[in-house]
Amino acid sequence: MRRSVQIKGIVILILFAVTLCIGYVLAKGERRGLLTISFLDVGQGDSIFIDTPSGRQVLIDGGPNSGVLRKLARVSPWYDRSIDVIIPTHPDADHIGGLIDVLDRYKVSTIVRSSVEGDTKTSQVLIDAIRQEGAQQITAKRGQIIDLGKGVYLEILFPDRNVAHIETNTGCIVARLVFGDTAFMLSCDAPQNIENYLVSLGGAALRSNVLKAGHHGSKTSSALAFIGSVDPQFAVYSRGCKNKYGHPAPETTARFEQFNIPILDTCNEGTITFVSDGRTAWRR
Repeated sequence: MRRSVQIKGIVILILFAVTLCIGYVLAKGERRGLLTISFLDVGQGDSIFIDTPSGRQVLIDGGPNSGVLRKLARVSPWYDRSIDVIIPTHPDADHIGGLIDVLDRYKVSTIVRSSVEGDTKTSQVLIDAIRQEGAQQITAKRGQIIDLGKGVYLEILFPDRNVAHIETNTGCIVARLVFGDTAFMLSCDAPQNIENYLVSLGGAALRSNVLKAGHHGSKTSSALAFIGSVDPQFAVYSRGCKNKYGHPAPETTARFEQFNIPILDTCNEGTITFVSDGRTAWRR
């Protein structure tokens, strides 16, 4: 009887190991030189998961709460408990609340933060969690390139200076994810004055296949000049359906319609994923 139990135990362990191996092989096979970027459905907030051809992973923001963990489990292997880079774009709760739980669950190598300071309990709890994690910390500044391997990189567009004491949305991290001839504009909650400033620094350098509409579709973001310079094939709203802010604003939607840009919305469609092979980008 005891021997039978031991044999069953060994068989279970072997099956578990085989399952892990198959999962690993499938995960690698699915990449096949492809970049995927998922705008996670975290309700009223932002969270973006990037999986690169090299296997390196990035999480930009974590939404308002622990719900991000369920969304991550759907876009990454269940056994994967590491993330290479986490980027809290700014210390507002709808962007960082879930990162506290992510840091508790995942091993993180590098954390890239804006110098803008938060004054809420949530922002302080995140700072404490980052310290306990022991990850390498980098203060984001324009011109930095985060190399993600095999031709994929994140380009920091803003802040371009110390922004410790300015309004948090104004000091958020604007980044552009690039792979070959394709790009994704990730504009956090940046207001129109920052968008227009980036246009003034060189609008042609902003062109991207996909634009994550700033501030969940608020009328304070998505300036006409910025939309025109980015010239995206798609725009994405990351928002909760019944938010108290009225996002997306009719004015913002009208601007995208003016450019005939289709809008995708996590409220209506759930998590939205794009794939790029470095030549073209498409929705999965």
